[in-house]
Amino acid sequence: MNEIRLLFGRPAIPDKREFISAIRDLQLKCGCIVQALDADKVVSKKHLLFATEKAISAFKQRRNIAKDAGMEILRYASGERQIDRALNMGVSDRTERIALILASWGSKCSWPDEGDLTRLLQPDGLGCSCRYDAVKEAFNISSAELEAVGEDRIEDLVIERVALADTYR
Repeated sequence: MNEIRLLFGRPAIPDKREFISAIRDLQLKCGCIVQALDADKVVSKKHLLFATEKAISAFKQRRNIAKDAGMEILRYASGERQIDRALNMGVSDRTERIALILASWGSKCSWPDEGDLTRLLQPDGLGCSCRYDAVKEAFNISSAELEAVGEDRIEDLVIERVALADTYR
């Protein structure tokens, strides 16, 4: 059974390279998947949970594209088949808030303790709160699409792109 935990906040390590290195260290220490995304581009918890389940399923069925499970999550969360395009959804020097995904699958995972997590993330109490302009840009959501379905259905458009990431083989 997969267990997925989501955390939101500000990066505790300002330097992107150091931050990514700390994520790798935590992943090795705990034995679970750890992936950080730019929270401004995450439309909902459902978005992240769906992408994570799709990525884990791809690994279990040996149809993954990325060699790393965290990168496969990033690929699905971005709705992209190409890893280099999916990196747009990841942490950059401009990232102000992060969505941190912790996931267990198949092997034993010892969840990080509070201290491990505060080294990576400073919770800000905002939860999953995206910037719709960033989401529209990241997922190439056109004005015509929004006119057709309405602004309140932007989550559905993003989830659709996550689901379609498999069809572009």
